[in-house]
Amino acid sequence: MAPRKILVLHGFAQSGTILQKRMGAVRKACKGVELVYIDAPHVLTPADLAETFNSPEELGAAESTENDPALQPRAWWKTDAQRTKTNGAEESFAMLRDILSKDHYDGIFGFSQGACMAAWLTALLERPETFPPFLVDGKPPHPPFQFCVAVAGFKPNSPLAQSIIGESISTPVLHVIGRNDVIVVEERSKTLLDVTPNKRVEYHDGGHFVPSKANWRAFFRDYLLKAPADADVVSPSLSTATASQPASGVSTPVPASVE
Repeated sequence: MAPRKILVLHGFAQSGTILQKRMGAVRKACKGVELVYIDAPHVLTPADLAETFNSPEELGAAESTENDPALQPRAWWKTDAQRTKTNGAEESFAMLRDILSKDHYDGIFGFSQGACMAAWLTALLERPETFPPFLVDGKPPHPPFQFCVAVAGFKPNSPLAQSIIGESISTPVLHVIGRNDVIVVEERSKTLLDVTPNKRVEYHDGGHFVPSKANWRAFFRDYLLKAPADADVVSPSLSTATASQPASGVSTPVPASVE
């Protein structure tokens, strides 16, 4: 049997390679699942990062990756101070349209800004007519996803996002929320929860990262193999396998805005 194929979208100031490395333990645990990590189209400049990150140390750490093209910080869109714009999202949709038209994906997995884009793209595949440039010869480039996983997600705040997402995304969505996430706090995540009636919500005790303790590795493996028929996938919070495990998962530098 061919493995399930999942499209994976990284967070703001990451790249596909960066997220792939930080999800190494999860990725290795997901036997029977092919996780396809891709890069957002917009490379962030030092000026972009200077406007976003809180300290010179964090900025320096982000800039130090620029010599390796695979580690260049990227974004699915850029926003304004009021977070009412998603500048460059149209180019991201054009790139995603071309990727989806060439292969089939069972579901989509996103982290932070990538989780927003994953949910946004999920909605667009449900209602492709809401953004005609996404169509290929008048038809959607891909059928709707079977499911969406949004880790530290939130609803994009722009007229384009509202026109596509509307009031509801009917595709099943798994939300993963960090109880100690100070970047995408639970209240902000609620903006996405509110438009996904067919949802499952799981919490971890960490911050702004994809959890990767043993119970979470097992949960992601089982969920990605079975979703959307996931009723018998045990919640990681109910697992007793890792009560004494050390904290795991790697946090990204703390930005002032991840939109």
